[in-house]
Amino acid sequence: MAPAITLAAEAPKLSAANTGFMLICSALVMLMTPGLAFFYGGMVRVKSTLNMLMMSFISLGIVTILWVLYGFSMAFGTDSGSLIGWNSDWVGLSNIGLTELWDGYTIPVFVFLVFQLMFAVLTPALISGALADRVKFSAWALFIALWATVVYFPVAHWVWGAGGWAFELGVIDFAGGTAVHINAGAAALGVILVIGKRVGFKKDPMRPHSLPLVMLGAGLLWFGWFGFNAGSWLGNDDGVGALMFVNTQIATAAAMLAWLAYEKIRHGAFTTLGAASGAVAGLVAITPAGGAVSPLGAIAVGAIAGVLCAMAVGLKYKFGYDDSLDVVGVHLVGGVVGSLLIGFFASGKGQSDVAGLFYGGGLTQFWKQCAGVFAVLAYSLIVSALLAFILDKTMGMRVTEDDEVAGIDQAEHAETAYDFSGAGGGAAKTAAVAAAVAGAESKKVDA
Repeated sequence: MAPAITLAAEAPKLSAANTGFMLICSALVMLMTPGLAFFYGGMVRVKSTLNMLMMSFISLGIVTILWVLYGFSMAFGTDSGSLIGWNSDWVGLSNIGLTELWDGYTIPVFVFLVFQLMFAVLTPALISGALADRVKFSAWALFIALWATVVYFPVAHWVWGAGGWAFELGVIDFAGGTAVHINAGAAALGVILVIGKRVGFKKDPMRPHSLPLVMLGAGLLWFGWFGFNAGSWLGNDDGVGALMFVNTQIATAAAMLAWLAYEKIRHGAFTTLGAASGAVAGLVAITPAGGAVSPLGAIAVGAIAGVLCAMAVGLKYKFGYDDSLDVVGVHLVGGVVGSLLIGFFASGKGQSDVAGLFYGGGLTQFWKQCAGVFAVLAYSLIVSALLAFILDKTMGMRVTEDDEVAGIDQAEHAETAYDFSGAGGGAAKTAAVAAAVAGAESKKVDA
C-alpha cells in the first residue's frame, strides 16, 4: 500500500470582499468618535459645548500618531510575558508589505491595523464625558497620550493579542467590553476621584443644552457600532459577523426599551435622554457578548443592561463622585454586565463552542470572565488615577474656578458654540429685545 500523503493546509489568500468590508467597518468606527462628540456635546451646558467636542476630536490626532509610532506594535506585536507585545518592524509601520496578510486571515495587515486604530482612538474619547466642564485642554491632551501608552495598548494586548494572558485564558471579548468600555469607564472613575467635582455639583442645574444633538450623536454611534461589532470578526465567511450584526441591533433595542420602562416607573416619564442613554447601554453590553449569544440571549443581555445602567447612573449622587455624563454608569457598568453575562448566556453555537451556565456549560466561563473584567477594571482605575494625580501636581488638571463658572469654551478655546449676537439684526437689536422683555417683566411685578 502506498504511504498516506498529508497535504499542507492551503495558505489564506487575500480576499477583496473581506478587505472591502473591513475598510468600510473601519470608516464606520471612525465615525463613532465624531458621533460621541455630538452625543457628549449636547449633554453639557452651552458654555462647555466646544470643549466637549474637542476632547473627543483631539483623540483622532494624538492616538493616530502614537499608533503609527509604537501603539500597534505594543498591542499586537510578538508577546513578551503575556503582558505586552513588540515588533520593531512595525515601528512607524515600516517593513509591512502592501499585500502582507494579517496572521491567518484574508485581509492585509494595513487593513487590520487601521481597524484597530479606530478602537484605540475612540476609547480615551469615551473617558472625556466624565470630566466635562473642568479640565484643562492641554492636560487632557497629555493625559490621552500617556493613558493610551501605559493603559490602552497593554490592555488591548492582554485581551486580543496572541499570547496576551486574557486571550490565552479564554476570556471572551468579541469587540471591546473589557479593552474598551470597562477600560474607559474605570479610567473615568479614577480621574474624577482625583480632580474632584464641578463647581455647583448637586446644587446648580446642569441639564443638557441640546437634546436633538444628543439624539444625533446616539444615532451616529448606533450606526457606527455595526462596524465596531460586526467588523471585529475580520470577515464573514462563516456567518459569525452576521450574527454579531443582528445581535447588536436586538440588544440595543431591548436596552432602550428597558431603560425607558425603568425611567417611566421610577420617574414618571419617557425621556429622549433616557432613550439615547439606553441605546448606548445596550450597545456597550452586547459588544463583548454578541458573538457568543443567541438572538434571544441578546434580548436578555440588552434588557438587563438597560435596567442596571439606568439604576447605576444615580449612584454618583449617592456616593458623591461627579461623573458628568454618566461614563461610569453606562460604559463601566454596561461593559461589566455584558462581559459577565457571557458566563450565563453563551450558547456554544456562535464564535466558539463555549457554553454558559444556562446552556449546560457550568460556571467555568463565568469565572474566566470575572478574571478579565476585574483585572482590567483594577489596572485601569489605579493607573489612571496615578496619571491624573501626577498631572494635577505638575501642570494642574483643572481650570480655575472663575474660568469654570464663566465657561470653559471661552477660557480654553476662545470661542463659543453659538453666536447669537448677529441673529435677527445684530447685537443692538438683541439688547433692545432683552431690555423690552425686562421692562415687561418689571411691569408685571409692579402690577
